[in-house]
Amino acid sequence: MTTASAASPQSLVDELRSLRERVMGLSESAVSTADGLLVVADTATTQPESLAALSAAALGLGKRTAHEVGIGRIRDVTTHCSSGYCVVLAIGEQALLVILGDEGMDLAALHSEAPATVRRLAALLQVPVPA
Repeated sequence: MTTASAASPQSLVDELRSLRERVMGLSESAVSTADGLLVVADTATTQPESLAALSAAALGLGKRTAHEVGIGRIRDVTTHCSSGYCVVLAIGEQALLVILGDEGMDLAALHSEAPATVRRLAALLQVPVPA
């Protein structure tokens, strides 16, 4: 992955904030490398470095599970908790987007908006994304 210097950190944060405005209930988000190093975050209450590392682990488990059961390339890992959601989306093979939302987060809107957001983030990060 090209370093975040390929895009300004502010342009990445702007993309995260734009997604938050379009998806009801989305509260925090971050972009990290696939190995868990934080690239940029739009968080208020969560430790972004921990979020990045744990999200990379979750995505890695999801990738391994998808491969093992033969159901295709992973798109996301969704964890539904008692007070909300944690959704981790692959940005190609080299990065990820993690989204936190409350119990009322509009998952349909998220899944509608996510592909274009992932493509824009990939372009900013100069990361190839499979079709």
